[in-house]
Amino acid sequence: MITPSELEAKLHYLGPAIHHEKEGTALAVTVIPHAPRNVVVGFRNGCLLVKVAAAPERGRANEAVLELIAGFLGTAPSNLRILRGQTSRNKVILLQNMA
Repeated sequence: MITPSELEAKLHYLGPAIHHEKEGTALAVTVIPHAPRNVVVGFRNGCLLVKVAAAPERGRANEAVLELIAGFLGTAPSNLRILRGQTSRNKVILLQNMA
């Protein structure tokens, strides 16, 4: 786990891609599947850009995205949920229990 100050710094870094939904705080993500490795690249058009090695088949890429972002934030993947974009490269992910 990461400290609250480390989490605050990471959420501040993600600021350009964070917005508020009626369900809570959400993160806009653009995914590039079939990458050599799972990595947070940076930002593109106001979205966090991530690359995952998994193929977009049977939810594998979605699982890899949630695991990657959870690892980046130092939380469990169960604290993240895809609100929109299950079958799209552009996703909105709800950040739950981040306080």
